[in-house]
Amino acid sequence: MFGNTLDKIRLLFRKDKESYFRFYEILGFYPHDIRIYEQALLHKSSSIKLEKGHLLNNERLEFLGDAVLDTVIADILYRKFDGKREGFLTNTRSKIVSRETLNRVASEIGLLQLIKFSTRQSAHNNYMGGNAFEALIGAIYLDRGYYGCKHFLEHRIIGKYIDIDRISRKEVNFKSKLIEWSQKNRMEISFELLNQAYDSFNSPTFESEVMIEGLHAGKGMGYSKKESQQIAAQESMKLIKKDTAFMEKVFAAKALREGDDEKVTVYSEKAEPVDVSVEKTVKEELKIFDDRESIINAAEEAAYS
Repeated sequence: MFGNTLDKIRLLFRKDKESYFRFYEILGFYPHDIRIYEQALLHKSSSIKLEKGHLLNNERLEFLGDAVLDTVIADILYRKFDGKREGFLTNTRSKIVSRETLNRVASEIGLLQLIKFSTRQSAHNNYMGGNAFEALIGAIYLDRGYYGCKHFLEHRIIGKYIDIDRISRKEVNFKSKLIEWSQKNRMEISFELLNQAYDSFNSPTFESEVMIEGLHAGKGMGYSKKESQQIAAQESMKLIKKDTAFMEKVFAAKALREGDDEKVTVYSEKAEPVDVSVEKTVKEELKIFDDRESIINAAEEAAYS
């Protein structure tokens, strides 16, 4: 409190004090380095080009904030739910940090209307708020450290905007939602039982894996086949969200599969047959993949709605 009072006095002599006051309303404290917070609100559609050609936007802060948010929420849940299994803690954290939850929080705390973005992006980018919230967490981490992030989440967000007890009781059928996503995006998926064994207490255990377009996705271990499939589906959702290289392989595999059905072969007198349909299909799918954030967001919204 005393530190905030001193910061407020210093701000009276700054020309940009309005920005500090605006962030104070959200954070509950005055930023030490306001430039980091302003960067957290700079969407890539409004990137600023720096002298060396680098683009300044909130993507790097979003990357950092995503990791920090996962850690802080895990810390809070571990201390709150003493004795609960790892699966319960993981599922609860996933629901808290879902794009649906973070989008709502960003809107309710007034962060959404502060984001700088191009008009073209605003029409379809309904996950911009959640991304900016993660970037904000990254900014707080750089400005105030881990405990600054934890204090912000515990005293400004949890309880007022996020009801952990209610969220922890909310059932999410990850398998069903993953199937819905696959059908919407015309993906082939399957659930494979990898192993069935017994633990040290002679209780049966099951290990399952999700295959997306023939590629290995998430794995899950549980005390029933259903539980193992749910965990595998949840891990697959994480891959869809975060692993760009994996999704590129998925779309390429899908393009090849669909290309086999409508193959057009061009013959040349001096060359081997050339398959042009597959190459065309791959290019078309990868063009669609350029908008992969919309597809990934749809997966998350389906999973947690």
